[in-house]
Parts: sequence; C-alpha cells; structure tokens
Amino acid sequence: MKSFKLFVLLPIFLAGLAAPAMAQQNIAVINEQRVLRESVVGQHIRTRLEAIGAEVRAELTAIGQPIQQQTEALTTETASMTQQAIQQRPDLMQRIEALNQQAQQFELERRRREQELAQTERQAMQPVYEALNPILEEVVASRGIDILVDRANLVFSSPDVDISDAVIALLNQRLPSVPVNRVRLPEGAPAAAQQ
Repeated sequence: MKSFKLFVLLPIFLAGLAAPAMAQQNIAVINEQRVLRESVVGQHIRTRLEAIGAEVRAELTAIGQPIQQQTEALTTETASMTQQAIQQRPDLMQRIEALNQQAQQFELERRRREQELAQTERQAMQPVYEALNPILEEVVASRGIDILVDRANLVFSSPDVDISDAVIALLNQRLPSVPVNRVRLPEGAPAAAQQ
C-alpha cells in the first residue's frame, strides 16, 4: 500500500516542481484554420477554387450526361429481356460493352479532374504558407513568445494567448491575393489512386 501511495503522489510532486519552469514560458496559440479561412487571401483562394470546381463539374456533366442517357435508353430497351436473350443479341452486347468502356473512361476523367483541383489548391496555397513563416516569426519575436501551438492540437486555451488576429492582419497587408490558376493535367494522364 505504501508503494502505491508513492506511485500516485510522485507524478503530482514532479508536476509541482515543473510548474515554476513552465510558468516562465510565454506560450501562445494560433488557429491556422481560422487564419486561412478569414484572411483576405484565404477567402480569395476559396472563391476561385469554388469557381474552378463549378467549371470542372460542368465539364464532367457534359461528358457524363450522354453516357447516362444511353444507359437509361438501353435499360428501358432491355427491361423485359432475360440475360440470356440479351447475350444472344450481338448488337446489344456491343452497345453494352461500348457503354461500359465509356463509363470507365468517364471515371478516369473524373479522377483526373479531381487531381487537377487538388494540385490547383496546393499550388495556390504554397505562397500563403511561405508568407506565413516570416509573419509568425515576426509576431513570436515581437511578443517574446517561447512556445507557439496550433489551436487544433489543444483542448482549451484562453483567448488572451491567441495571436490569430495579429497574424491575419499582417497576412492581409502582405499577401492580399495570389494567382489561382487551374492546373491541367495532360489528357490520358494516369489519375492517382482513390484515397
């Protein structure tokens, strides 16, 4: 029983010893997601990505709609037929095979377009991340911050230690927008495996 009490009290004792050392540290918090969401450049990127996404969806609809219409027509045509009756009709089998190939090509194209969007976002965000590093260093130095933690990694923090507003203000001054150009992969480029 005595060793159990020592085992339980030891962490409390050690935490008490470490508390004065931790109290001397100047700790701050940043909400990176908020910075990216509320900054002018973040809103600009999101607006452009939404427009590019709508453009991609329209292109995919134009490609996929004829395939859908042909599939519906073939389904209606063969609804009353047995599988054996369908297989005995070379014209139907040829149309089914052609539709299957078109559907596979459409799926590859859809994946390629998703990959284009992901690369477009990465390319647009790169200058933002590059601009954030010196801004964070500047705010940390000016406030004498010893430890900076992302809000996503915390359960709780006082709003007084959050430096997100200062970072957003500097980011808005220094990088109000970036080019957001759609990345286009070559036709037939292999799409990345589904994640």
